[in-house]
Amino acid sequence: MNLDALTAIDFHVHVEQDAHGHLALDGELMDASAAYFKANANRMPTVEDLAAYYRERSIGAVVFTVDATHGLGHPALSSEDIADAAREHADVLIPFGSVDPHDPEAAGRARRLVTEHGARGFKFHPSLQAFEPDDQRFYPLYETIQELGVPALFHTGQTGIGAGLPGGRGIKLRYSNPILLDDVAADFPDLTIVLAHPSVPWQDEAISMATHKGNVHIDLSGWSPKYFPPQLVRAAGSFLKHKVLFGSDFPVLTPDRWLSDFERLDTIKPEARDLILKDNARRVLGL
Repeated sequence: MNLDALTAIDFHVHVEQDAHGHLALDGELMDASAAYFKANANRMPTVEDLAAYYRERSIGAVVFTVDATHGLGHPALSSEDIADAAREHADVLIPFGSVDPHDPEAAGRARRLVTEHGARGFKFHPSLQAFEPDDQRFYPLYETIQELGVPALFHTGQTGIGAGLPGGRGIKLRYSNPILLDDVAADFPDLTIVLAHPSVPWQDEAISMATHKGNVHIDLSGWSPKYFPPQLVRAAGSFLKHKVLFGSDFPVLTPDRWLSDFERLDTIKPEARDLILKDNARRVLGL
């Protein structure tokens, strides 16, 4: 990857369909997500779609699925296939793996995803995967990821998946309170943790953790910057400027819209913009 040729690195991009037409979510959840984000319910980018899209924009993209086989009862897309396909587009794509924490073989699979398939990190979604991230049953998985020296990206805050459905389709928001990751960050100081999204309604917890824990970062995906909580904007432009990362959450929010709205945040100075758009991601990813 020629980083000098890229204008930014989007740290949060979803693969939603594989080469065989299998989808990351079932139809009900896809429709609910589309309604929540006011997005196209037919959005279903493959790895190849994402490579073409981001290459056209000269933006790098961290791409992944979420393996929530246990939590959702829906077969996950193959992280192995995603990582292998991304190798063909290494000029713009950076693959992350996803493993179901409930899988007894999760740690071994995580190791193989890195050593055999070239995954550069891991994505977790505690609410979809139905697990409390501070439960020590999952510590062997974190130990493996820490040993592998790659970052772990955790969804935080509320989710549009299941939004508006009775009981939210059983998806529990409290699993995505970022403070549940404070124990993990303390107990695994060499594990780089990225808290995905403005963590509403727990934004202050996320800012506190990123301030206190040197190994905790925040990605800014899933929200247009014009809707960011004001305390997040202040932190990103000042004392956390080395700890926050550009992310769009494509396809529910396009990088074009995110970047356009980010440009209008006049409180973010040029030095902080460069860090947020590319330099912080380069450091977190070890590029």
